[in-house]
Amino acid sequence: MRIVALVPGGIGDQILFFPTLDDLKRTYPDAQIDVVVEPRAKSAYRVCKSADEIILFDFKDRNSPADWANLLGVIRDRYYDIALSLGQRWGVGFLLWLTGTAMRVGYKGNAGGQIFLTNTVPLKSEQYAAHMYHDLLQGLGINTPCPELSISIPKRDLGWAEAEQKRLGIPGSGYVLIHGGSSELAQAKGIDKIYPVEKWKQIVQDFQQRQPDLPLVVVQGPEDQEFVAALTKACPNLKVTTPGDVGKLAAIIAGANLLLCTDSAPMHLAVALKVYTLALFGPTDPAKLLPASDKFVGIKSPTGNIADIDPQTVLKQVWGG
Repeated sequence: MRIVALVPGGIGDQILFFPTLDDLKRTYPDAQIDVVVEPRAKSAYRVCKSADEIILFDFKDRNSPADWANLLGVIRDRYYDIALSLGQRWGVGFLLWLTGTAMRVGYKGNAGGQIFLTNTVPLKSEQYAAHMYHDLLQGLGINTPCPELSISIPKRDLGWAEAEQKRLGIPGSGYVLIHGGSSELAQAKGIDKIYPVEKWKQIVQDFQQRQPDLPLVVVQGPEDQEFVAALTKACPNLKVTTPGDVGKLAAIIAGANLLLCTDSAPMHLAVALKVYTLALFGPTDPAKLLPASDKFVGIKSPTGNIADIDPQTVLKQVWGG
């Protein structure tokens, strides 16, 4: 059996889809399970244990008829038995119909595209996103509860994290990890997920006063250099780690006692690793992006602007005050 899932979105969206892939693999252990994802999200599959092949297609781009025809050819040539579509564009449903895939599963009410699907399920967007994605399996007669987020970190990435902790002078001691969540894509879409450096400074200084021996480590990614430079200038005792990929990022998160972050891909990795997480939300909804658990706390801005979250609100959650 061959199964393909079309999964638009970024790294966080892919991680939220992992439980669905895991349940597919459990139900069809001998199946070949492939995913079609955007190039920016490919790196998520470094820590996925249930996908066999990654096919790249930029769903958000202004694709030409030739681009769509190429994707059509790729899917049709693999003779898939089942196709799952997370998107709601009618064109994707039409494309799957053209491929001749026998079973095509998607959400009801997707702007007319559902007429090209063989099996549809209700779109319940008010729930945790991982559960919403898992609902698609009902279209295959799979009615099991959604598994918890789970990832598999490559051994070489765990080795890197161990060496990185030694480099930072914190081997085995535990640490608080900070991820600022600077995202050019989110800003381009008008979504501000960056918590101001001045407010991070208040949080860091409070930690240093209360727990002077507890290491604080800030993550620097390709889009975070300006943020990290400003934060380390304000808080010189901060340690900086620069994971080169999602696997190494997951490995450094796995060793943390607590992740302080904004709504971002590292938040989902921490959930999968069951690391205590305190995440700051601006316009997005914590109930849709975090599972119900005392381990994972979302602080929602009262105004929808993440910068309006009071550092004292964050610190009260940390210290239980």
